[in-house]
Amino acid sequence: MTTAEAGSAKPHRTTPTSDTFPNLLRRLASLCTAFALAASAWAAAADPGAARDLDDRSDPALQRGLESVVRDLGLTAEVEAGHLSLALVDISRADAPRLAMLNGHAMVYAASLPKIAILLGAFVEAGYGRLRLDAAHLGEITKMIRFSSNEAATHVLDWVGRERLPDILQSPAIALYDAKRNGGLWVGKSYGRENAYQPDPLHHLSHGATAFQVARFYWLLDNDRLVSPELSALMKQTLSQPGIRHKFVKGLESRPGVEMYRKSGTWQDFHADSALVEHGAYKFVIVGLAHHRDGGEWLARLAAPLHDLVVPPERVAAGR
Repeated sequence: MTTAEAGSAKPHRTTPTSDTFPNLLRRLASLCTAFALAASAWAAAADPGAARDLDDRSDPALQRGLESVVRDLGLTAEVEAGHLSLALVDISRADAPRLAMLNGHAMVYAASLPKIAILLGAFVEAGYGRLRLDAAHLGEITKMIRFSSNEAATHVLDWVGRERLPDILQSPAIALYDAKRNGGLWVGKSYGRENAYQPDPLHHLSHGATAFQVARFYWLLDNDRLVSPELSALMKQTLSQPGIRHKFVKGLESRPGVEMYRKSGTWQDFHADSALVEHGAYKFVIVGLAHHRDGGEWLARLAAPLHDLVVPPERVAAGR
C-alpha cells in the first residue's frame, strides 16, 4: 500500500496541554547531554548477536490461554481467515520471557504503528552522535508517537534518513526486519502524500509489521538491547502517556494501576495496536494487527482478558 495513513479518528485525538508538554520536553532535553557519552560507549560494546532469541520462548500454557481468550470472544474464525494477528509476551521475569502468538509471523499493512521504527532510528542515530535530542527534536518525536502526527513522523524520518532506516531495521544487532522471519517492521514511505520510495523486499508494503517483531521491539527495548539504558529510558518516556485513547488504552481502562508504553495505527479497515504494559511486579507486551472494519473494537475487547492471563486475578480484583 502506498496511501498515507490518515491517523486515528478525530474524536480520539487529543493535543498536549501548554503547561505540561513543554515542561516534559525540557526535562527530557536536560538529560540528553549526559546520555550521549553513555550511548556512545554502549554502541561500541554492543553484541550484534545477542538480540535474536525470543523465538525460542514459546510457552504452551500461555498459548492455550491466548487461544481460549480468542475463542471466548468469538474471534477464532477471524484468526483462521488471517484477519487478526496477535502476540503476547509475559516479561515479568526478565530471564524467562513467555511467548504466545496467533499469525505472529504474518506481515500486514500496519498504518501508523511502524512509526516505532522511525523512533528507533532516531535514537540509534542519537546514540552515534548523528542526531541531537534537543527540545525541538524531542518535541517532534513525541508528537509522532503520542499523537501520531504524520507531519512529525515525516520530519523525524528525514532526520534519520530514508535510506538509513532500512539498514538499521535489518542490521544483525537489531534484525527487526528479517527475511528468515517473513519480514517485520518496515517503513518505506513517508507519512505524507508521496508514493512509497522503498516497499519492503518480501511483501511490498510501505508501512508493514508482524506481531512477533513488534512484540520483540518492546522486549528488546525493555532489556536495553536496542540502544543504551539511558536512551532506552528516554524512548520509553516518548511511548508513555498515550494521547489517543482507543483500542488497548480503552480496553485496559477497567484495569486500574497499569502503566502503558504504546503505539497504535489506523487506516481505513486496518487497525493496529501495541504496548508494553506494567502492573505492579508484572510486565507484558501485547500486539494486535487487524484487517476488518471492526478491528479497533476487537483490540479493545482483547486487552483486558490478555492482561488477566499475566496478572493474577487477586490483583485484578483488588484494582491494584
